[in-house]
Amino acid sequence: MNKPAILLIDENSILAKLKDGNQAAFKYFYDKYSLQLYRKLVQMVHEESIAEELLQDLFVKIWEKRSLVDPQQSFKAYLYKIAERIVYDHFRKLTREARLKGEFSAISSELYSHTEENIFKREAEAKIHAAIEKLPHQQKQVFTLCKIEGKSYEEVSKILGISVVTINTHITRATKTIKAHLKSNDSMAYILALSAAIHALPK
Repeated sequence: MNKPAILLIDENSILAKLKDGNQAAFKYFYDKYSLQLYRKLVQMVHEESIAEELLQDLFVKIWEKRSLVDPQQSFKAYLYKIAERIVYDHFRKLTREARLKGEFSAISSELYSHTEENIFKREAEAKIHAAIEKLPHQQKQVFTLCKIEGKSYEEVSKILGISVVTINTHITRATKTIKAHLKSNDSMAYILALSAAIHALPK
């Protein structure tokens, strides 16, 4: 009796397809490595919302720099190397923002009542929603469906007829645009926005 044939996936050929811009190849690697990379990022930054954002940044970089992929090298090692760089850049950015946060170091829970804190949070949320309204049309659609309505990337892909890669790009760019808007218009709102994950906004 013959043994059942074993289907062997040639990752080198899939990497070559990714390098050529094949979205199915990109999805293959996203599905295979995203969860373990996410867990590693959570261990490194100790915050799930930040890890989620960094994971998006990582795969956007993979897609944008796909021409640099070497099919002969370990792609998993390549992913982890990029993840380490992204985490390093994240903490370096936090260091640069220390001065901004220092302006409000005296603000503590003892200085504000629960009601006052809720007022600040509502004001920050209103400013975030105002920033969302200023996004380009498709970025706004994608951000609202994913982050406000809580739909998955796959669901939004079917609704809007665009790829998961495009959705990743829109989410990353929209998030950066919103944070930049808050930072330039209201320091307090920016601090609050940083302390609360944007994807946790009320639906």
